[in-house]
Amino acid sequence: MQQAKDFQEESRILAHCLEAAPDTIFAATTQFKDWTVEDILGHLHFFNAAAEAALAGPKAFDRMMAPAMAELAAGGSILALQFPWLAGLSGRELFVAWRDGATRLADAYSTADPKKRVKWVGPEMSALSAITARQMETWAHGQAIFDLLGQERPESDRIRNIVHLGVVTYGWSFRVWGQTVPEPAPYVELIAPSGEVWTWNTPQDSNHVTGTAVEFAQIVTQTRNWKDTSVAASSEVAQRWMQQAQCFAGPPNKPPEPGTRFRRLL
Repeated sequence: MQQAKDFQEESRILAHCLEAAPDTIFAATTQFKDWTVEDILGHLHFFNAAAEAALAGPKAFDRMMAPAMAELAAGGSILALQFPWLAGLSGRELFVAWRDGATRLADAYSTADPKKRVKWVGPEMSALSAITARQMETWAHGQAIFDLLGQERPESDRIRNIVHLGVVTYGWSFRVWGQTVPEPAPYVELIAPSGEVWTWNTPQDSNHVTGTAVEFAQIVTQTRNWKDTSVAASSEVAQRWMQQAQCFAGPPNKPPEPGTRFRRLL
């Protein structure tokens, strides 16, 4: 699957920005919910391993996830789920484990049947959707690390997978809040990193979202507030979407407040 290659490239680019950083970076606090770089890497490593187990079959997935699900049922946080499994793995050793685990995951999914159903924390999904979700989460959480380091991430048209996920979760962005989904969905026209123009949905003169693919991805993954981007929304419906877009599963999440997520100038 091309999506597995895109996930691998996403992980490689994040790894590259950390390889030359001092070891003190792993304890540094990011703008994402005060998680440290180490917290983010542990989170990515844990759920990458879960995706690898899911591909191996429901029994393998359940064996890995049972303790974490018990922790969650007891009121534990999504961050705390990883700690028993990591068993003290931290710092540079955690970084290496995450990097190598991402490579294993990409290799496993690269030859998988895209339509194969795999178990997950929520509803089961296709292998293609599972590896796309891993790319999305790597890109989204990686943003906090690039922001902390004051670096601009090298983007490419691999981001289309994340943008597409953001577009097709239009309805979810309302349903997760218990709201009626406004129809029709806005027309979306975005400029890719390559300069190509990508479009989704039926063209509508008065109901559309336009801008760059990168900034749209930042909005739907909630790494930026819509007001901190140049993405334009022409209608009340399109504006509501941009204000609460959420391309990931789980409970409703509010995007960061304006001006709270940004690339540091070093």
